[in-house]
Amino acid sequence: MTTEELAKMANTIRQDIIKMLVEAGSGHSAGPLGMADVFTAMYFVVLKHDPKNPDWPERDRLILSNGHIVPVRYATMARAGYFPVQELMTLRKFGSRLQGHPERLRLPGLETTSGPLGSGLSQAAGIAKAWQIDGIKNRRVYCLISDGEQDEGNTWEAAMFAAKYKLANLTAITDRNNIQIDGPTEQVMPLEDLRAKWEAFGWHVIEIDGHNFTQIIDACNFARTIENKPVMIIAHTIPGKGVDFMEYDFHWHGKPPNPEQAKEALRELRTLGGRIRSEHQ
Repeated sequence: MTTEELAKMANTIRQDIIKMLVEAGSGHSAGPLGMADVFTAMYFVVLKHDPKNPDWPERDRLILSNGHIVPVRYATMARAGYFPVQELMTLRKFGSRLQGHPERLRLPGLETTSGPLGSGLSQAAGIAKAWQIDGIKNRRVYCLISDGEQDEGNTWEAAMFAAKYKLANLTAITDRNNIQIDGPTEQVMPLEDLRAKWEAFGWHVIEIDGHNFTQIIDACNFARTIENKPVMIIAHTIPGKGVDFMEYDFHWHGKPPNPEQAKEALRELRTLGGRIRSEHQ
């Protein structure tokens, strides 16, 4: 896909997210909107996968550690062809395959069940280590984690494990949006210097603009060239990206828009979609 096509797809996915959340009446807004560009790049360019054969053994694995942002994963998967787009409107409904946190056994294409923050990197490192033991070299594990969950000690246990065993088949991506449910990360529990922390733990670190498709894709491609180290991509993102009244506001971490707010958010996103088309004409 071209950069224009990726931008248009990400805009569509953001609109899907708003529609899903207002229909559900619950859920998280800021994180899913902020990660729409990363997920679009992953599913439409970076990942080796097959929506028609979700259990294809040769596929890459994408582990979502911060499971509360799963609406963006559902929307991207639907647009990539894993299941009908109409099913997105069942988010968080009783009996739905699209629960508020991903459940592996409900929906083909989900690699893990996530909920407790801080667990995803350990799961990803375990998969990467198993492949290393088995001598499998043509697959990669990607783990998407939030910045706030790096308050959790088990994140750093996994970081040490991955560095010790030189898991070069593991790429993690931090959603560095600087917010968590109780406020700005640097007020709740300061993370900086985040790059230096990961480098001190033995990881190769790349910092990018998480809304720049070229940087996202280039970073993932470059990660494949690193030997004997896992790679951490710190993606600087805007929480609530694309919706002016949500951007940078930590209060939108864990709540959905009401119908009037959703109407305004969709108006903004459709206007943005028009600008994307005009900018590439």
